[in-house]
Amino acid sequence: MEEVVRNHRPGRVAATGLAAALILAPLTAQAALATPAPAAAPAAMAPAAVTPFDAGDGTAQGAVEWFEARAGDTSYEGMCEMAAENAWGVTGVWPSAIDHWNGAVAAGKAHTDGSTPPAGAFVYWNISEYGHVGIADGNGGFHSSSVNGAIGHADSTSYFANYLGWSDPQVPAGL
Repeated sequence: MEEVVRNHRPGRVAATGLAAALILAPLTAQAALATPAPAAAPAAMAPAAVTPFDAGDGTAQGAVEWFEARAGDTSYEGMCEMAAENAWGVTGVWPSAIDHWNGAVAAGKAHTDGSTPPAGAFVYWNISEYGHVGIADGNGGFHSSSVNGAIGHADSTSYFANYLGWSDPQVPAGL
């Protein structure tokens, strides 16, 4: 920035740049007598609670409703575990559906007896190295990502091959 020096005398500090321009700018009578502008109206308040992701409420019914509200959404393709966890109000508990299943087995919470999983229970398939997971509807069907290429509902756990079973309907927690 170019230095502005006017009437500089030794021993005094010279005004430079913007400061010099402001000091040296003529002040009109109108500007000197002007009344200050009124204070701006306060900005609208932000919502009271903002969540980092749109998550369920931590209940079995809330998990089912979370999926129902997102029917047709393709943003969770390839992220079934994240969708299932988000439906329960959490994220990042398990790295994959198969890890979640293995954790349920290790904790004694896995059911492989062919019984109908209750609403909100996690239902699992071994369809890839990462597995697949959805949320039971309580009537023998389930909600999941990847039902016809999006979040959807299927009437039977046989929709996907290699059904493993289900685990208790509860907020997921790692071991």
